[in-house]
Amino acid sequence: MPKEQAPDSNDQPTPKISVKNIHGLKYFRVLRPFLKRLHAVGTARDTAGNRQLHMDQYCTLVLLWFYSPIVDSLRGLQQVSQLKKIQQRLKVPRTSLGSLSESVKLFDPEPLKKIARELADQLPDAPAPERFRGLGKTLVAVDGSVIPTLERIARLAWITNCSEKPTCGYRLHTHFEILRGLPKRIEATSANPKGDADERKVLERTIEPNHCYVIDRGYMTFRLWNKIHDAGSSYLCRVRDRLAYETIEERPLTPEAIAAGVQADQVIELRHKKTRTNHTLRLISVRCSAHTSRGRRRGRKFSSTAPSSDGTLRIATDLLDVPAELIAEMYQLRWTIELFFRMFKHLLGCRHLLSTRQQGVEIQVYSALIACLLILLYTGRMPTKRTFELLCFYLIGWVDFDEIQGHIDKLKTASS
Repeated sequence: MPKEQAPDSNDQPTPKISVKNIHGLKYFRVLRPFLKRLHAVGTARDTAGNRQLHMDQYCTLVLLWFYSPIVDSLRGLQQVSQLKKIQQRLKVPRTSLGSLSESVKLFDPEPLKKIARELADQLPDAPAPERFRGLGKTLVAVDGSVIPTLERIARLAWITNCSEKPTCGYRLHTHFEILRGLPKRIEATSANPKGDADERKVLERTIEPNHCYVIDRGYMTFRLWNKIHDAGSSYLCRVRDRLAYETIEERPLTPEAIAAGVQADQVIELRHKKTRTNHTLRLISVRCSAHTSRGRRRGRKFSSTAPSSDGTLRIATDLLDVPAELIAEMYQLRWTIELFFRMFKHLLGCRHLLSTRQQGVEIQVYSALIACLLILLYTGRMPTKRTFELLCFYLIGWVDFDEIQGHIDKLKTASS
């Protein structure tokens, strides 16, 4: 099998990167205690001790790629590794393009996931709003987002766009803690939503107890609902407009529910011949804007308008004692995961992949999470576009540290 090609965005010569383009390397020292444990990963068969590029060094270079706008490709990382200052400060060896591309075959991303979880655990728990404290479960939004790779890598899984041309990529199945504003876990699968990569099956494999999963129409399967309920968790799932059911009980609406736009609160039984829920099902109907789907937009990959809506948002749940207006608010908070995807892909450069191998994709994803968590730990809040831009400008010498500190102080003052 031929070697995997490095996914450069074009065939034009890459400008040389010099050491004067990169600043602030001393701040990477904080990562060393975390990344040091990765040094031995993938060296079990290296009995001769010949391996030069280790996993901790690879991850350090990937993090440099996130924070430094001057490094925008795998070839750029290879150029950076040739700089003596980078080698001395970051403790990385001079490496080849082939080594960067192929070494990820030996790297296990699981230890990197543990580091991300440890950093997340260091974040202080903000008190949940009073109205959510009686829920007793972690509120988690679940969704997936596709990161495209190069179309010429035809052996990857694919999905088709409006022009019916194959587009390669991976789908990131993400669990996002809504009240903390943090990703809980990310599973990377092929972008083709079939088989084990089906988002419903991925969620089935990752269900945890004492969670309340907030999910969209793509997760509407009774089998999944039953598994969530049986695991000691709950769910809020938007259902299609033409859901066939019989009303068992019509619950009265409180003034608070009516003010929140709730139109109906019902206990229902589904009209389905083959499968049903093994628990009592509640349906909350909430007023929303009517919408007619226009299908996929011409010339845009992975994009489409939302499915049509008749002006009523229908939410199925197994939560029987939670006020209807709170159910409506909890589902509305699902959009925080969409904001996270926007930040994740656009601010941290994850719109494209450095590696097309499964291990490489997961390493890049969790390295991006670590980069995000480091900003959050330092600033005390989710990074904004402006915050990330200032950090990038600092690393290329365009911004002084005092300017970054002034921006962070303003953020803290505004949030207090």
